[in-house]
Amino acid sequence: PLLASAHESSCIRLWSIQGNLMKELLPFAGRLSGPLTALCTDTFTKILLTGSKEGYIFRWNMASFLEDSRNIKNAIKEELCWRAHAAEVVDLFIDEEKNVVVTASVDGSVRLWHARTGYYFGFFGQARKFDLTDTSRLILPSDVSDFSAIIKEERKHTEKKKIVYPLILDRDK
Repeated sequence: PLLASAHESSCIRLWSIQGNLMKELLPFAGRLSGPLTALCTDTFTKILLTGSKEGYIFRWNMASFLEDSRNIKNAIKEELCWRAHAAEVVDLFIDEEKNVVVTASVDGSVRLWHARTGYYFGFFGQARKFDLTDTSRLILPSDVSDFSAIIKEERKHTEKKKIVYPLILDRDK
């Protein structure tokens, strides 16, 4: 058993059932996600999805970590990030059978996305039927202009270098 909590600092914390902190995650530094407002997992807890106040959805692969959480090589990998709404995400759900993610926002919209690629299928209440087989069309909702981003590189922690700038008056300059 594993507990997950999402925080205003964009941090995700994974806890053991005994209350011990197992892992802290931050979304990839290339995207400013804002405070996290929703999270869900698939049935087998191999995929973790989080939604943010800025309207982003992040997909994390937890399969190798859950097999052996003590092994440092078995990291949780952020696989995908996409802008689902222009406003705060309040809820999300993944359906493994159909391979779709359903997101809801404070703007009142409920949208459908491909779970592995972040491709937009449409919104609930639209006139046309959802076509869940065609993921080649690169369409976006009218209020979102960012396409999904596949995260290929690992996060590298950068060390802050201490730089000294002495204040010296140089009369020649």
